[in-house]
Formats: sequence, structure tokens, C-alpha cells
Amino acid sequence: MKVVVVASDIITPYGMGVDACWQGIMANRTAVTRLTRFKTRAFHSDYAGSIEKLVYHGKYSLVMQMLTLLFNRNAELIPRDSKLVLATTKGEIDLLERSILEGIGNVAESSLECLLEKVVELTGVKGGSIIVSSACTSSAAAAARAAAMIRRGYAECILLVACDGVTEFLFSGFSSLMALDKSPARPFDANRAGLNVGEAAAFALLMSEERAQREHRAILGEIAGWGLSDDANHMTGPSRESEGLILAVNKAFRSAGIGQQQIGFIAAHGTGTVYNDAMEMRAFHSVFKDRKLPVYSIKGGIGHTMGAAGLVEMIIAQQAQRENVVPPTVNLKKVDDDANGWASPLQQPIKCDTMALMTNAGFSGVNTALVLARA
Repeated sequence: MKVVVVASDIITPYGMGVDACWQGIMANRTAVTRLTRFKTRAFHSDYAGSIEKLVYHGKYSLVMQMLTLLFNRNAELIPRDSKLVLATTKGEIDLLERSILEGIGNVAESSLECLLEKVVELTGVKGGSIIVSSACTSSAAAAARAAAMIRRGYAECILLVACDGVTEFLFSGFSSLMALDKSPARPFDANRAGLNVGEAAAFALLMSEERAQREHRAILGEIAGWGLSDDANHMTGPSRESEGLILAVNKAFRSAGIGQQQIGFIAAHGTGTVYNDAMEMRAFHSVFKDRKLPVYSIKGGIGHTMGAAGLVEMIIAQQAQRENVVPPTVNLKKVDDDANGWASPLQQPIKCDTMALMTNAGFSGVNTALVLARA
């Protein structure tokens, strides 16, 4: 049974909608700027990918502000019988901040369960709901979970939602790890020095192909395969041997019933940290032994959007398939030796009949790979 995407939308630091994000990336223009939301003097960097219209420590959390904007313009697309899969790392952690720092609100209101209830109410879905929180692979892992539920007949329509905001909590955590770049991040660059925290919200409506055809839905793309793994290497650092990501990629190929020859390009995690990018490139060299494929990352454009990263990247990768072009890697100036012939600051054409590989990695060594097929 094929699992297809019939609707999707995003809000990112580029603005509202897929087109705003796509055009910003294709123009090789970053939306990462100096952060004014909270004081950053004590931190390692003051750059982030933030959305200007959001109100920090206001009446509503950052993620609920983003999701409300997103579903206000997409509510009519969502069937009420959809199941909901919500992906996030820290959800409404800014409510916890506000409660501790300002004494406003209840700490319990920042729980992921409370957020899930709010998203159910906002979207109006009645088919049941679950949360997937798996570090920075959260929404990619949630896409795999949702696709598996449809393929195995447990559901025929699932609303996949992902969100995370730029909060002082998250920013200070990455700063303490010395993981932040003091300027806009440069994935796969020889001089890369870290990541930028970013924020985004996204949704994708997944259906069995049979239901999509029955309802005469336009099909935007297919989730053809998926694979997950864990290095069990370190609390925050990836395995330098890349065995976990290699395993996830090969699982995704088996799930899709394909070989590596059918992949035309790679939408990488590409955080801009020294170890993540090296780990990914080592995996790609291992899997694609006899050829080099176009590889790109969008995190130089919007920052690392945590739990939302995988879903935003999936939606942009499917846009690339429809446009038959691989986006540039924003901010890439001097390609690292490992990525030479793979990553590029320029657009690259792709063949019309090839699939895309998408990879994500996260703390504790979690890895997720998706194989995306065209509509």
C-alpha cells in the first residue's frame, strides 16, 4: 500500500508557506539573523532563525502561535476522522520559562500531553492522537511511524504535525555545549563552526493511495520507505564511524524495495557542526560507493528547527522533486573535502525518475532515513 502526501504547509523564518521558504533557499539567502527575543550576552552566539511576528512570553506559546497561523489557512483540508501524530522536542517549554521566571501560569501546562490536547482541539481531528519526541529526528521518526500505520492498515488518513520554537531554554542548552556558530551556520563548509537554533511549524496530511484517489486528492509525493536506528554512542555526539546512519539508510532502502541506484539526491540533516556533517558524509560515501550524488542542507537558511526539522525538510525535498532541481546549500562558501562533488552553493538539476533520500540525526545517536518518491 502506497503512503502519499496530499497536503502540506509550513511556517519558517522565511515566512508563511512553502513558496516563501523555497524561494529564500533557492536565492541562497539566509533568514538567520541576530536574536532580539531575549538577552544573549551570556551565550556563545546571538544568531538564530526566528519568526518576527511571534510574541515571546505572551498569552500563547510560540508553537501554538505558529500552529494557529498554519491551520487558520488550512483547516478545510483536514478530514475530521484523521489520526494525529504530533512531533516536537520541547513543545511549549516557554510556558515553563514564564512560570519560573515571572511566576505566571502553571508549570504543568508546559507538558507535551497538554500541547497534544491543544493541537487536537485546534485541528478538530477525532481519530486519536499520539506524540513522537525523539530529539532532532522527532518529525522524521513521526513520518516513519505514520507511514507504517497506513501501510499496515491501522489508519488510512493521518495528520502529521511538527513544531518547536526558539526559546532561552533551548538556546542556552546548545550554547553550553559550545555547539552554536557565532555567525549564520555553514553546513558542509570546510570552515563550519556550529549550528543555529531555528523555529518552525509544519504539517503534512498522509493518506493511503486508495483513499486519496477515492477523494480525488492531488498527490504531492510519496513516503516510499523508512529506517530508524540508534548509535548508542554518546549522549549528544554522533558515532564517528556512522554505522547507525548507514543502518537506518539501508533499512529505508529495504522498506522501499529499492537499491541505492534509484536515489537521485540527498536532503541531509546538515547542521553545520563539525561532527554531524562529517558523520553524514562518511555514511553517504559508504552507501553510495561508486558515485557522488547532489547533497544539500537547508539549515543555513532557517537554522536547526529541532523537532520540526525533518518534516520541513521532507516538504522542501518533495518541492525539489516537483521542480526537478536540487536547492543550493545556503551559506556554503568553501566545500569541505569530504563533501566535494556532493554539496554545492549552486542549484543542481536532477533526473525526473529518481527518488530522494532524507536523513536526520539527534542526541543519543538516534537516526532516521526516509525514501521519498515522486507523485
